[in-house]
Amino acid sequence: MAYQFETVKLDKGMYSEAGRSFTKVLEKCDPSEQYKGTPLEHLDAFQRQLKRFDIKVKGADSDVVSKFFASWESAVLFPEYVARAVRQGMEENNILPLMTAAETRISGMDYRSIASTPTEEEKSLKMVAEGAMIPETRVSAQENLVKLHKRGRMLVASYEAIQFQRLDLFSVTLRQIGAYINRMHVADAIDVICNGDGNKNGADQYTVGTKPIAGTAGTLSYDALVDFWSQFDPYTMNTLLVGDAMAQILKLEEMQDSTAGLAFQGTGKLVTPMGATLLRSSAVPSGTIIGLDRQYALELVRGSEVLVEYDKLIDRQLERAAITSISGFAKVFQPASKVLQIGTAGEEG
Repeated sequence: MAYQFETVKLDKGMYSEAGRSFTKVLEKCDPSEQYKGTPLEHLDAFQRQLKRFDIKVKGADSDVVSKFFASWESAVLFPEYVARAVRQGMEENNILPLMTAAETRISGMDYRSIASTPTEEEKSLKMVAEGAMIPETRVSAQENLVKLHKRGRMLVASYEAIQFQRLDLFSVTLRQIGAYINRMHVADAIDVICNGDGNKNGADQYTVGTKPIAGTAGTLSYDALVDFWSQFDPYTMNTLLVGDAMAQILKLEEMQDSTAGLAFQGTGKLVTPMGATLLRSSAVPSGTIIGLDRQYALELVRGSEVLVEYDKLIDRQLERAAITSISGFAKVFQPASKVLQIGTAGEEG
């Protein structure tokens, strides 16, 4: 039986269609719907092209890099292979979905988020009498645009150096690039949480040993965490971002109970007795704990998926081929994120 994917004409112009990824262009030429009920129904359009040219990218018997360049058409697939491997690295151990309330994809570089900042009177729960005016929630555009950052790495390698490397091994290097790019995006998110997105909405700051946080500066106690948690009403502190403070939290007596241990063994996630998920990132400043209500705190704005210099990759010019991703972050509700400084001894106030 002849399939349509075997006759699709590939060229590098498929990477430059406005508003469409390479895979979407392929899907338009070779829709996946027509493969339902066939042995190929589990493959997307790109994977069907790999099958067409008999390119194996995974496993001990994976092909070498040069297999992509056996023909001009198969070479067109190489940039998408690179982008997918990098994207996989970005998604492995990705904590951004556990930090963000919403994700917005845009096609340009200008984006203005929205804000709703109710007054104390507007926050109060009032009974609405018959015929009375219903309380309003005002939503407006933010004054300043969201800052988008291009993060990436330069792939520096000669074709001669990698042409005989197995694709399974080469993918490991590409996934590591993706993991690095994602860590940079996490650092951007943490900066916006702490310092704001340019709209005067940085997180409220607290210090252990300074009212309303109990304890002694320089030492983290469970009482201090409870006091920090209590500052979030009407929000819920359901996420804690930590760096070097992770060890202090795990050493708390309240973290030693069997329930916490079973939850970690079963799900791989650390949860505090107050129900907040613990996330670790080296981008969190030393001695700092960031609390979030992840359902209301942060918006992820994606300006692009993984971008590769497809011209260079197709032409085997790997000496300096850029791999990039563009994203930014906006605060949704400023009170939904707060920062606790453990401080140093002698700072009590």
